[in-house]
Amino acid sequence: MKILRKIIEIDENLCTGCGECIINCAEGALQIVDGKARMLAEKYCDGLGACLGHCPTGALRIIEREAEDFDEEAVEELLKNRNAPQAHPAPPVGGCPSARLQTFAPATPCQAANAPVQLAAASGSALSHWPVQIRLVPPSAPFLKDADLLIAADCVPVAYPDFHRNLLSGKVVMVGCPKFDEAESAIAKFAEIFASSGIKSITMAIMEVPCCSNMRHIVSQALSRSGTAIPVREVVISARGELLRQGEMPS
Repeated sequence: MKILRKIIEIDENLCTGCGECIINCAEGALQIVDGKARMLAEKYCDGLGACLGHCPTGALRIIEREAEDFDEEAVEELLKNRNAPQAHPAPPVGGCPSARLQTFAPATPCQAANAPVQLAAASGSALSHWPVQIRLVPPSAPFLKDADLLIAADCVPVAYPDFHRNLLSGKVVMVGCPKFDEAESAIAKFAEIFASSGIKSITMAIMEVPCCSNMRHIVSQALSRSGTAIPVREVVISARGELLRQGEMPS
């Protein structure tokens, strides 16, 4: 039943998809869809506006209009379902090569010595496995076991010239776009990985643009759901490929 009440309104022209409002919505009413913050359903929004002060562009405001009444039981069910563990079956071995699990052994001294001159002169790839996309890596992938995990926004390897040497070396990598990828699916997958794979450390590499900060939400929510305490180092890269800052991920 619809009643006259206060509810959040989102200005899509101002929204950058940064995800800050999602982090501060205790009811889980908001989600990034197609790069913009959207309300999942009117019944999930209590209209109190806890998310307002965290929007860097002022895209959120409280209005009064006819809307579906706030349903506390529906919110509890939504949060319960989000926190429940989800199964992520491994991609079929005989399927698309992009989804086939592979582990790459490092080159032996003999192989390195016999590599073509133009390749031997380069620093080489530090990639140790395949696939790398968050959506394609199953939580049961053997290369995740006891790994130092690098979670990278997929623009970072393009922008940062020292990605392989300074970030990827010695780590297992999972890449994705925190603006366009489905956040809830990524949270559920990482929560399962953190809870079952014995991840030793997490390095999160993002771009300086506001929408990339949604990766913080994904990682922090996944850690919370997994019940694990894993150290997280955040690395921020500029659009020109400069290392802007690195250190502990902001809470």
